[in-house]
Amino acid sequence: MIDCKHVLISGRVQGVWYRGWTVQQAQALNLAGWVRNLSDGRVEAVFHGPVERVRAMIEACRQGPPAACVDRIDIDQWTEAPPPGFHQRPTL
Repeated sequence: MIDCKHVLISGRVQGVWYRGWTVQQAQALNLAGWVRNLSDGRVEAVFHGPVERVRAMIEACRQGPPAACVDRIDIDQWTEAPPPGFHQRPTL
């Protein structure tokens, strides 16, 4: 079964290589989607792929790269399938 989740990650998640780490992790799991910084200090991402891989990616995001300190993750269903591949988008 395929799933698509929209994730907002709060905490010390900018300036700690969180987006680059997310791209690496998502590509290793063969997920589609994207990640970007938000101007309010959060990181936003969409993960699309098999349910178990999306779940594993979200669990990995709770820790993030070594310098990150994740305080909160908000997860919603996302209805639009992203284009193939996983990409970093510009800050919004």
